[in-house]
Amino acid sequence: MDAQAELIERCARHRDERLGGLSPEAYAELVAAVRENPASFVDSASDEAFAVVARVLEGVRSASRDDEFLTDDEYERVRSERLAKLNAAAREALAIDPDCVDAQLIAALAADEAPSPTLERLLELERAADAVQLVPPSSGDAWDSVFGRPRLRVKAAAARLCLSTTHAGMARDRCLELLDVAPTDVLGARFTLALAYARLEDEPGLDALDARFARRGNAWMHLARVLLMFKLDRIPAARRALRGYVGLCEGGAYALARPTYVERYIPDRPPFTPGSFEEAVLANHEADPVVVDTPDFVGWALDQPGFADACGAWANSNGLEW
Repeated sequence: MDAQAELIERCARHRDERLGGLSPEAYAELVAAVRENPASFVDSASDEAFAVVARVLEGVRSASRDDEFLTDDEYERVRSERLAKLNAAAREALAIDPDCVDAQLIAALAADEAPSPTLERLLELERAADAVQLVPPSSGDAWDSVFGRPRLRVKAAAARLCLSTTHAGMARDRCLELLDVAPTDVLGARFTLALAYARLEDEPGLDALDARFARRGNAWMHLARVLLMFKLDRIPAARRALRGYVGLCEGGAYALARPTYVERYIPDRPPFTPGSFEEAVLANHEADPVVVDTPDFVGWALDQPGFADACGAWANSNGLEW
């Protein structure tokens, strides 16, 4: 979530509305002015609350870059402090604007409860957010309305947590809703949906999703294909899909064989470079519930020709243990 960019857009849109609608050229000048000093354009409770959210998220993102250098004890301390900051910021934002959906989402996720209670909180928030009727943008993509994005984030977060708590059908339904209202899929609902289809053993669904996005593969889609073929006991097809996954996803073999701990997304999936090892790590993190529900999958992968060698080669070239 690029909260600072959204704050700038929110402030510019609100000021544009108050001025009665500017020409494209004048609006571009307004955006440039807001970008120079967003705080001077914050003149509503909703934007003030969002500014609090933007500030804490930027601070957390900057601080988390050093996490890999921390010892386990240091990390636990830093993590506790980070969650405390997020909770405090959420309370501050909600005191300013009780209807700030992003602050409500952060509060639900930063409470650090077990997955099931967190899911209940997200579903309640989702129902409340869905009850608010917003005018859809003329483009037909809900993401184009900066004021509608918090609702999309809530549904995407709920979908991911549904998948991780074995409610794959609920995850699928929410992802399909997101793709219907926001087809450009900035939030990556298609990634969650691919894994949900694998969990549900729905090959037609996965094929349709792949075709919908012009078969532009990613780590989630490649991994979902391997899992699905393996679950359907179509081992030759699973073997071919595994080779494709290993060849197309940087460090993908190692990411599958040695899953990396990933902190809970607050409020949404962190940015990554397409095709990178970071993408493979995130995909395998999100796929973990499906992998756990697929006995012998990782062991089978390790037995396939070239897979263990790919793991070792990646580890050796990146200073990792194997």
